[in-house]
Amino acid sequence: MKPLNTNIFKSLFAILAVALACVCMWGCSDKTEWNKGFGGAEVVGFIDDSLVIVYDSQGWHQDQGSFIQDHGDISGRGHQRLRVFNYRVQEDGPRWSDTLDNADIEDFNYVKGQLSDSVIWGGDPKSEVSFWKIGEKPHKKKIKKMFDGCSVEVPYTTKLRTWLDGKILVMGNKLNPDIEGFHMDSLGSEYCQYAVLDTIQKITTYKRLDGSLKWIQKCDDVRAWGNDVYCFMPGEHAFEAVLLRNGKDTIEVPIKFTVGDFWGNVLRPNANLCSFVDGKVVCSGSVWRGGLTFYENDEVVVNLN
Repeated sequence: MKPLNTNIFKSLFAILAVALACVCMWGCSDKTEWNKGFGGAEVVGFIDDSLVIVYDSQGWHQDQGSFIQDHGDISGRGHQRLRVFNYRVQEDGPRWSDTLDNADIEDFNYVKGQLSDSVIWGGDPKSEVSFWKIGEKPHKKKIKKMFDGCSVEVPYTTKLRTWLDGKILVMGNKLNPDIEGFHMDSLGSEYCQYAVLDTIQKITTYKRLDGSLKWIQKCDDVRAWGNDVYCFMPGEHAFEAVLLRNGKDTIEVPIKFTVGDFWGNVLRPNANLCSFVDGKVVCSGSVWRGGLTFYENDEVVVNLN
């Protein structure tokens, strides 16, 4: 009788060990299961004086259990979606909709906020940023960062705004934020109050406000139209904010307001949705207080829930 070939058994045991390890590590299945519907809907921008951009996404989960050990589930969100609705008239559905077919393992947020009239930005202007124009797919750009006269970059970038010379303004909620009780501007010249993103050169340059721009330091929100810089900022009197152009021209707003911000080409003093028409601020009568509900004369006219 020939002796048994022990090498064959060694190979079989090795294969079984690898298979058993895979089962223990990944469980019975690593198939991603997507939720049937979308969730987390929120307004991310406005187009012209009647359209609103709504973002949501689809949840997913993977069962990480096995017959040997339960590793639990992991979950996340993907299939990011943009839809465009009319916010002045209740309609049957969106005017436009597009959903990304991005994998669940992609760690990239394509929707952070509105840049311009029909462009939503995502990612991080310090490393890689995306621009998603309504009617198109997102475009990604790898970005390098530089420092000009300062060394501590803007924390928690929350806003990209159209800026002078075709560039993009990068800032936090304010130019001098308090971070967990610490006022960033107390760092002095080390703190970079803002940054400018050059999408052609693919460089974000962090800076201090110089003499010509120091006035925007008090702005609640700021952006450029052409060669002019517009700013919502507190006024001289309590609870009366102003819209200022180039640091000296006060632009009349037909309502009293306490705070304002920009959403693409839409101005929002308090909750009123307004726009520039022939150099004047014209308010539509529509009010957006947050969420997915729009009002006129305190009556609900559109509910996107």
